[in-house]
Amino acid sequence: MFNAILYVNRTGIAWKYLPHDFPPHSTVYYYYAAWRDEGIFARLNYDLTALARVKEGRTAEPTGAVIDTQSVKTSTSVPVATQGIDAGKKIVGRKRGIITDTLGLLLAVIVAAASLSDNAIGVRLLDQTHHSHPTITKAWVDAGFKVTTVEHGATLGIDVEVVPRNSDAKGFHVIKRRWVAERTWGWLMLHRRLVRDYELLRRRSNS
Repeated sequence: MFNAILYVNRTGIAWKYLPHDFPPHSTVYYYYAAWRDEGIFARLNYDLTALARVKEGRTAEPTGAVIDTQSVKTSTSVPVATQGIDAGKKIVGRKRGIITDTLGLLLAVIVAAASLSDNAIGVRLLDQTHHSHPTITKAWVDAGFKVTTVEHGATLGIDVEVVPRNSDAKGFHVIKRRWVAERTWGWLMLHRRLVRDYELLRRRSNS
């Protein structure tokens, strides 16, 4: 059952196109939805992140984090009410917000309409991470996150630092700390299901 869920996630196929050597797609989806709603996947991510950190010689609980957002287009089946327009990137769809540890491992994810500001997403990510990882005391963000995110972080005991691009550098260049989140986006884009948002419900995109 779990392998079937991973197969859908990795290949990006629709549930009904699961190969016949897996259980019926309706059964697989039933368990996926039940485990998602019970928080099983979130707990697995929490435990696996801790194990991966220890393997790399880090403490199980992170103290530093990187926050970033990404706007993606949606499929034609996605309800208009759950979409928006990212005016800066000229994208109609949804916006994903992630917060990673300094290894690039996901700590929290939020999916919203693309019209939602980075600040609003940053505040939600900080709240979510403060609850699940209270050891976080430092976070790095890009210039899209303004005073609101920095001030909200301070109320939670998290020092939020804005890391700007090097204005003298032309083209692509590695940005201190922020490159970690950019690499995570690269990992996620290897999964076809995430290149475009196909999910009718935002909570399905989160998981």
